[in-house]
Amino acid sequence: MDSNEFRKQAHLMVDWMADYMEQVEDYPVKSQVAPRTIYDQISSDIPKQGQNMDPIFNDFKEIIIPGITHWQNPNFFAYFQANTSPPSILAEMLTATLGIQGMKWETSPAATELEERMMEWLGDGIGIPKQWAGVIQDSASMATLSAILTARERLSKYQINEEGFEGYTKLRVYCSDQTHSSIEKGAKIAGVGKSNVIKIPTNEHLEMRTDLLQQQIESDIKQGYQPLCIVVALGTTGTMAMDPLEEIGMLAEKHNIWLHVDAAYAGAAFLLPEYQSLMKGIEKADSFVFNPHKWLFTNFDCTAYFVKDKKGLLNTFSILPEYLKTASDELVNNYCDWGIPLGRRFRSLKLWFVMRHYGLEGLQKMLRLHIELAKWLEAELKKKPTFEMVVPRSMNLICFRYMPAGVEDQEELNTINEQLLQRLNATGELYLTHTKIDGKYTLRMSIGQTNVAKSHVEKAWETIQKVAEEITRNGKIE
Repeated sequence: MDSNEFRKQAHLMVDWMADYMEQVEDYPVKSQVAPRTIYDQISSDIPKQGQNMDPIFNDFKEIIIPGITHWQNPNFFAYFQANTSPPSILAEMLTATLGIQGMKWETSPAATELEERMMEWLGDGIGIPKQWAGVIQDSASMATLSAILTARERLSKYQINEEGFEGYTKLRVYCSDQTHSSIEKGAKIAGVGKSNVIKIPTNEHLEMRTDLLQQQIESDIKQGYQPLCIVVALGTTGTMAMDPLEEIGMLAEKHNIWLHVDAAYAGAAFLLPEYQSLMKGIEKADSFVFNPHKWLFTNFDCTAYFVKDKKGLLNTFSILPEYLKTASDELVNNYCDWGIPLGRRFRSLKLWFVMRHYGLEGLQKMLRLHIELAKWLEAELKKKPTFEMVVPRSMNLICFRYMPAGVEDQEELNTINEQLLQRLNATGELYLTHTKIDGKYTLRMSIGQTNVAKSHVEKAWETIQKVAEEITRNGKIE
């Protein structure tokens, strides 16, 4: 493909992209295809002869698009958002064009130095202590694994990296019973073992109970275990519950246990002064993670990972074979030494574009809008006796269930709410997901898509009520 053909095809695709962003609400939010629909339309054989882009792009539109769940549709209320925005998309296009491998400073100085500055911007914005250092990872799961590995090496004085686990086979990781599955996965990969992830019960607000954590730590020490890491969740996946960071931080300090703070989604809201009190005690932590690729309008993948002790991170991951040595190694950051992969994408460019385009005040305005929309929906739900807020609203997340009159059996209510969720998603008009809270099947509605407006939330609420009434029409469960 020569430059003229590239230019022609690129213009066609950019036009399609702009149309898509304008028309994304016209698509069903959740893909409606059956399993194997896409697979069966794709040839089982590699093409013997090359093709021009016209039929390829046409097949993208005809075959691939029907199998896409449209995360950028403002009626996407499922999981937590994986947002993008026009400046982020433009930066990603430039990143793909440059095609750099930013593993070391010398492989593209701008990629390294822009990343360093962007992490300073984010750290200052959300309240990370000035002396901490930051690096962009691909996901919060990778950041959490990095934290567990660094904690492991600090505890063993880097012996495990050098010689293996002898003498360090009874390690413990602590988290609440509400925290993300990435904690268990990280413990498995780090050699700690899934069974050594101890899940601490939570209180009525689904926050980790510090008293039970302390009891568990003291009991484990008596039994010969070595407490390795505590993971505090500032915004659990199910309900956005907030663990008491300062209390747990004091306990971590007392026992010299690595404290990792997982704010994967909610961390973006700490750009708002009214939520920064949730960061009280951060100075007692050792690491912190949040995802700009969730609620900060920067497309996947872009995870902000901060550490108190940069040297500990480098001592855990740095390895310098002769072919990677450069004259500038002692003068610069080489981010390939700050995590697991050697290869690194130029992720900081899209973060820079987004933060410059919107500015801090613009980002704050968007975040506050999403929270206000969630407050509105919470108030509407509370007006309806047939709906229950299963837990109080946390930021922009609503957790609720339908409770038709006369139905009190919990299993029957669970069945009704599961049916409600399936029917809602089958409409294509909105997309919700669920969790279980104290055995209650609970619908989750996360209001945080980049372009969501009150009209989308109002329409979603109308649809929820309509479909719920259809399920129990004439007082009978369909």
